[in-house]
Amino acid sequence: MIITSKENPLIKTVSALLNDPKKRKKIGQTVIEGTHLLDAYLKTNKMPITVIVSESGLANQEIQDLLKRLNKNPIIINNNLYKNIRTLGESLPIMAMIEIPNLTLNQTIDTDCLVINGIQDTGNLGTLFRTASATGFETVICTTGTAHAYNPKTLRASMGANFSLQIYENVAIDKIFEFIQVPLYATTSHADGLIYHKDLTAPLALIMGHEGQGVDKILLEKCTPLTLPQYGEESLNVGVAGSVCLYEILRQRRFA
Repeated sequence: MIITSKENPLIKTVSALLNDPKKRKKIGQTVIEGTHLLDAYLKTNKMPITVIVSESGLANQEIQDLLKRLNKNPIIINNNLYKNIRTLGESLPIMAMIEIPNLTLNQTIDTDCLVINGIQDTGNLGTLFRTASATGFETVICTTGTAHAYNPKTLRASMGANFSLQIYENVAIDKIFEFIQVPLYATTSHADGLIYHKDLTAPLALIMGHEGQGVDKILLEKCTPLTLPQYGEESLNVGVAGSVCLYEILRQRRFA
């Protein structure tokens, strides 16, 4: 059967998950779009709740190969209906509903971790996830007020890095002090402490703050500051700044 109506209960749920953070929070699910994210998800040996493909997508070889790896049949929908609910644009027409991990920070962290403190832009957030994964970080802690790690836009920006990370969300600042047992480093443009003059070879927590306000003062007071050299008065985008820091950590440990 091919679904053609936007009033279909499944289609209404998928559409809400793509656009409504309250719906994602309420049912603990989100939607990934495109072949790359679904492939990355399947590589973690997890199975989506539901996979949706457009009629025309069934003829695509890349989509066919993905469908063979599933333990269930996909839901097929009309081409126009798919275009009406998608948010990714002109990509291969496949999407999937997945469970959102619900991790609680209740144990000591004594290895590298990335702390995201109030970053609002999903593109910046996804970029930091992607770079953290690429540089060997496995744990990410998002404090209260940070954009949702499993917003479909964040997932697209991360290119599937979420699935290789342990991501804790809505963590209060006092929990950072309680459970993180490695030195805290925070980026700031208002202090000395050029990153290239710091020894970053031991396990640490790198804290990246809000695009405008930076790292919370309560956190900053407990951190060793890191600054990046720059010309002019404009600061770097937080996604770029965090990526530079993460790669400097990797450089010192593997390529110095």
